[in-house]
Amino acid sequence: MDPKLLLASLIGLVSGTLSGFLGIGGGIIMVPAFIFLLHRDEKVAVASSLGIIIPTALVGVWKHHQAGLVDWRLVGSVVALAMVGSYCGARLMHRLPSRTIEICFGLLMIAVGIKMLWPKAA
Repeated sequence: MDPKLLLASLIGLVSGTLSGFLGIGGGIIMVPAFIFLLHRDEKVAVASSLGIIIPTALVGVWKHHQAGLVDWRLVGSVVALAMVGSYCGARLMHRLPSRTIEICFGLLMIAVGIKMLWPKAA
């Protein structure tokens, strides 16, 4: 097997596991891995991870639904505008240089990481 395809498969295993366990995977694991390990352009990494998220998310939500953990009212209230936002975000990505997207992604990761480590207010 081609070593790059084997590495891509391992990235899929790790991101799929983390997606099902923590609700993360595409952006946090796959995008940086595609850029740094598979040497893909930022735009290609983002677009490819979105294609992978669809079946991954379907399997994860099905399993969580079986356990009664999916708040379908919340899903219903968010999904339509999230789809609109995704469309707008994809259009914006096409207009920006890859380096700008990479910087924005890095800043978001830092901000989320700091927020996750910050103690929650009681």
